[in-house]
Amino acid sequence: MIEIRAVSSEEFQQFEPLFVLYQEFYEVENIDQERNRAFFGRFVGGTEDGWLLGAFDGDEPVGFGCFYRHKSSLTATDIVLMNDLYVTEATRGQGTGRALIEAGVELARDWGASHLAWATAPENHTAQKLYDTTDAQRSTWLEYEIEV
Repeated sequence: MIEIRAVSSEEFQQFEPLFVLYQEFYEVENIDQERNRAFFGRFVGGTEDGWLLGAFDGDEPVGFGCFYRHKSSLTATDIVLMNDLYVTEATRGQGTGRALIEAGVELARDWGASHLAWATAPENHTAQKLYDTTDAQRSTWLEYEIEV
């Protein structure tokens, strides 16, 4: 049975290979382990930045979700942004991704946020199939970014 819980500092190192697999899935170039440790480490144990939740099969990490504390000026509310969700290939289709999303909803509720939001790549149809079976509504917003 899969257990979802906040990743502790003692467990953090076990997740480093999953961060790399997640980045490789999205074809990130120049993956940097030190940068990953510093970045994802800021969410360990739940912090003012957000939360790193792990999915465990026994003691083995099989997925993670990174949830950021964020704000919405449109609704003048706090929101939670699920910027990262990854489940190992062997565990996909078994409810792990859904369990991570549901845990993120609970985090958002407990924090007093108005909603949980996330985006995915247009070609990530596997993830979209999962997302379309949740209570989430597809946004009509388009995203843009400028490299700086």
